[in-house]
Amino acid sequence: MTSTNTNHIFLSALRREEYSHLVLTEALQARGEAQAMLFELARERRLQHFPDNAPQVRSVIEVSNVCRQKCRFCAIGGKDQALNYTLEAPQMIMLMDFLYEHGRRTILLQSGENQNERFIDDVVLAVRDICSRHSDLRIILCLGDLERNDYQRLYDAGATDYILKFEASNPELFTYCKPNDTLDHRLGCIRTLADIGFRVGSGNIVGLPRQTMDDIVSDLMLAHELPLAMNSSTIFIPAENSEFADAPAGDGNTTLNMMALLRIMNPHRLMPTTSSLEKMIPDGQYLGLMAGANTVTIHDGTPEHLQQYFPIYSAKRIRPQMDHFRDIVQRAGMSTAPLD
Repeated sequence: MTSTNTNHIFLSALRREEYSHLVLTEALQARGEAQAMLFELARERRLQHFPDNAPQVRSVIEVSNVCRQKCRFCAIGGKDQALNYTLEAPQMIMLMDFLYEHGRRTILLQSGENQNERFIDDVVLAVRDICSRHSDLRIILCLGDLERNDYQRLYDAGATDYILKFEASNPELFTYCKPNDTLDHRLGCIRTLADIGFRVGSGNIVGLPRQTMDDIVSDLMLAHELPLAMNSSTIFIPAENSEFADAPAGDGNTTLNMMALLRIMNPHRLMPTTSSLEKMIPDGQYLGLMAGANTVTIHDGTPEHLQQYFPIYSAKRIRPQMDHFRDIVQRAGMSTAPLD
């Protein structure tokens, strides 16, 4: 059987919404012409459900780098962390007001997993204040595993969206990478968030040490089955000062194919093209849009003097600004209407 015939078989199956293990495995390994056709199908599905063809624009404020998880792939919370910081409510409010005045209408508050009661109180206070004054502002939270009561308080304050990645669908791999958590607990948090009423985002990391292609296929199926409004896939980057610092990086093409399949299988969901793609692949965020993404995060909210202390995958992170957003969106044939 020729390569072209094989390409048409898995693409035809995807068009029929047949998501077998074999079809997804073939699609994840697509390269060249087959990959281009996969991306084209992803863009078709995106346009069917988002006919305005305009990506969501998020501004991120990294409100705390305190984290109890100590994930082996992450540089936050490690023993060599130079500074622990946590913004207080007035600082969060000031930064959100600044972003609002500059036209932002979606703001992401991101932190390490900080379950400190004072911190949660400050986030609740900040969200309640900003939402009471700006009814058209969408607040997304990414604060990790919390108790149901904390999630409820944040929702009642006005936050509408919450991002909590499951990272790996294989329970053993999950525990290997996140020794202070379990997959069952993580999934329980995701379902609790959805039950409360949050629009929930989740997803995986491609290229984790010990991860197999079968694991990535399982990630696709788990993301498909969860009650999500947003999904994502991030490429693994060996972060300095993390336990996985010497591991090989994830594969960019597999990550992009994962994104395309997330779009094809879940066409109604928002999906970001991440700054980690830009770091690992030339023109990575543009390629993410071509693979079906429709969300771009602008890194203009975290105070400059604190940015180096929120490294996640690297102290030398890519922090996209507005000119980069406009460039990649226009080249991808999408609309910059949200900010025009």
